[in-house]
Amino acid sequence: MLLNRKIIHIDADCFYAAIEMRDDPSLRDIPIAIGGSVDRRSVLSTANYVARVFGVRSAMPTSVAKRLCPSLLVIPGDMAKYRLASQQMQAIFRDFTDIIEPLSLDEAYLDVTDSVHFQGSATRIAEEIRARVFEEVGITVSAGVATNKFIAKVASDWKKPDGLTVVTPDQQFEFVSNIPVKSISGIGRVAQEKLASLDVFSCADLQKLDFALLQKKFGSMAFRLSQFALGVDNRPVTVSRERKSISVEHTFLKDLLGLNECLAVLPMLLADLKKRMAGKKVESQLSKYYLKIKFDDFKQTTVEQSIKSKFNDDIFSILLAQAYARSRRPVRLIGVGYRLSPPEPLQLVLSFD
Repeated sequence: MLLNRKIIHIDADCFYAAIEMRDDPSLRDIPIAIGGSVDRRSVLSTANYVARVFGVRSAMPTSVAKRLCPSLLVIPGDMAKYRLASQQMQAIFRDFTDIIEPLSLDEAYLDVTDSVHFQGSATRIAEEIRARVFEEVGITVSAGVATNKFIAKVASDWKKPDGLTVVTPDQQFEFVSNIPVKSISGIGRVAQEKLASLDVFSCADLQKLDFALLQKKFGSMAFRLSQFALGVDNRPVTVSRERKSISVEHTFLKDLLGLNECLAVLPMLLADLKKRMAGKKVESQLSKYYLKIKFDDFKQTTVEQSIKSKFNDDIFSILLAQAYARSRRPVRLIGVGYRLSPPEPLQLVLSFD
């Protein structure tokens, strides 16, 4: 266990909504969310804390959110504005360390183990980052400080919004024991139900579970779960996060009924995909075609096929038929894209003339 590391996880509080409230203070005391209009079958990106009191959450269909909170103001959002705020935050991070792993526009890990700022105090660094983001960007962020990424991420959520939680090495085991298993990355609803059937609800419960039984239920995932339950996470903060795919998707106003209706919208999606790829210079990295369908019961399926030689958009029609055949239910969303392989390393040509 690497107990000498100093890892900070920074997470902006309801980021998109916070930017909108910053720019229009009249929005601060009313329920707002970022997303599409209720008549378009969109989902919300985020909601402010006033809206969350009503049960409104990110990734919730707009229509459901409006039923929960009829007074909810849904704002289309402005990605250019959000990206600018994210860049301002990243610039602040770089004043303290170069070892930064962005997870999204509003979230990042920082390794400050070797930072000389504030005599190397990760707590003081986190406090200063929070103060500067508030002063320079105009929003609040929450932070978690710990010896590893898993605990730092959970800690950043512990006192949200606008909170700071520090977990020292001697507090680590007790802190982890109180963490609900649903906070472990990769534990979704199905995994939670499996663990609940074993009377496992917290990391303390997971610590007591026989590893052979855990492995029987979760296979190769069991070791990572057992390590996290003990507070062990040796993953480094990775500076370069390579793009692994490029894709577009569309949620339809009305469910698509039958394969022919699905095939009819494919040219539109492929045109959008080509626009998304323009200027990205990733053609040499394209390794697989992939297609995703979400059915009207919100279950989704993905199919992939390796790119053999030259590109052939007709492959997407074949993948669409394969995906649709898995359920044959009305379709609410289709996504198309490419998986990317890592870029080839540069070859240096040396001249000895």
